[in-house]
Amino acid sequence: MRDGDFGAGEKTYGTIGIVGLGLIGASMAKTIKRRTKSQVLGFDRDTGVQESALKDGTIDGRLTDNNIGSCELLLIALYPRACVDFISAKKELISRETMVIDLCGVKKAVIEPLMPVLEDAAFSFIGGHPMAGTEKTGYYNSRGDLFNSASMIFVPIKASEEEIRRAEAFFMELGFGRTVRTDMDVHDRIIAFTSQLAHVVSNAYVKSPTARVHDGYSAGSYLDLTRVAWLNEVMWTELFLDNREALSYEIDRLCDELKLYSRLIKEGKREELMEELRQGRIQKEMIDRREDLKK
Repeated sequence: MRDGDFGAGEKTYGTIGIVGLGLIGASMAKTIKRRTKSQVLGFDRDTGVQESALKDGTIDGRLTDNNIGSCELLLIALYPRACVDFISAKKELISRETMVIDLCGVKKAVIEPLMPVLEDAAFSFIGGHPMAGTEKTGYYNSRGDLFNSASMIFVPIKASEEEIRRAEAFFMELGFGRTVRTDMDVHDRIIAFTSQLAHVVSNAYVKSPTARVHDGYSAGSYLDLTRVAWLNEVMWTELFLDNREALSYEIDRLCDELKLYSRLIKEGKREELMEELRQGRIQKEMIDRREDLKK
């Protein structure tokens, strides 16, 4: 058998630990329980959440200092700084046989401070980012189908090719539609556009006074644009500031485009406005066709 060619069950990890049972961590636990025979151990600093996860079968047991070393896979679903703190504090307890994957929405803010820790650690590490979520957060909004057909991004840092392929195969087994390998700088630059900018725009858009009196006047376009305005401000503030350079660039670029549209509309520049709209439509069509060809 060649490296990365895994037979039935070989891609699945026997015991999996999940740190953080919010939307992503708990959804990951439910997905793993639904699709594999792995034992899932979980930890959340909210003891009420942890007990709920035990009672409803989301996890099989508590993840503790005593059993963390038994995990073949350890998923860290915390905010970036908390993720760094947890791995740093527990590095001596994590087995050399363990693959650690963080699930944070930014990568440089996690990986750079962890590099000195990883140099001395025995375990393997991959930066990860499941491209899925909802406008609702927390354990009680988690679900076992959240990651269906989603993209899973990997930033390999300290892992062999065989370990990376095993992780990729495992996440595909969980129902992800594809896996993507990249580096931390590319990840953060692109995620500023595809995810973070959308949250900024949505949140700013609903601050218009008109939003309070729009009832009966809205349709799908309003709902699409405002869905993620209902966000977790604590988490997103940390993510935005951790990626401030890339995100501020995207915001400034968008503001320049909006100012252009505003000027053309104010001045009644019909032909120029039509051309800007046409260019936007062509760009969207080109992107969609490219995506369709990948399916």
